[in-house]
Amino acid sequence: MRIGNRIVFSMMALAAMAVVAVPAFAQDKAADNMQIVLEKVRADKKLLVAENMQLTEAEGKAFWPVYEQYQNELFLLRVRTARLITDYANAQEKMTNESARTLLDEYMTIESLGLMLRQVYLPEFRKVLPEAKVARYYQIENKIQAALLYELARNIPLAKAAK
Repeated sequence: MRIGNRIVFSMMALAAMAVVAVPAFAQDKAADNMQIVLEKVRADKKLLVAENMQLTEAEGKAFWPVYEQYQNELFLLRVRTARLITDYANAQEKMTNESARTLLDEYMTIESLGLMLRQVYLPEFRKVLPEAKVARYYQIENKIQAALLYELARNIPLAKAAK
């Protein structure tokens, strides 16, 4: 993927983190602004996928509804991840063994749900695309996920060790 596409990935990471991090007192106006940002990010991602999938018209007609369903469910995991990041930020300075366990358990749950989601949608994508294009789509999603995880890892400090 091109370097310019990294901007899209960074925006996705920031948007996902910001969803939950908006203070309650500014939530109405911020929620409207965040909705605009999220819609832009989703449109940019869809454009990125469209540019890289090389779908025929018939494939596109069958693919995009499944894609939209998948993205809606994936978004719920991203919101949950953003909430986890916020919880980590709140606990990071005074990390206890109990809070570390809770955060790690939630992280593992999110990872497991992500794998399950990919597994559940694989037959759905296989129904509407040739196998090579399904593999290509999963590669694109994997690259986006890797870029997102890189951005998150780059910006989230390690937990302080308990003394």
